[in-house]
Amino acid sequence: MTFSLPDLIGSVAAICTTIAFVPQAIKTIQTKHTSDLSFGMYLLLNLGILLWLCYGLLIKALPVVLANGVTFVFTMSILILILKYKSKSKGEE
Repeated sequence: MTFSLPDLIGSVAAICTTIAFVPQAIKTIQTKHTSDLSFGMYLLLNLGILLWLCYGLLIKALPVVLANGVTFVFTMSILILILKYKSKSKGEE
């Protein structure tokens, strides 16, 4: 399998941006602390990532599809945890 320069650049960019969300997801899962995270930002980010995923599927760009598919899982997990832990903290107050 040979990669063109655009595919190589896209793949490296995809790996970097996807891995960037791993520490936040791990920290959020471990600490269950989400009060400093913006629900609106993660909602808009998830919408954008979902649209990038759709775009990647439409143009059949594997780096775009893989990166946004994996990133969507991480960011959606964080968004769900924001909703879960904010509702818990409101009930505890």
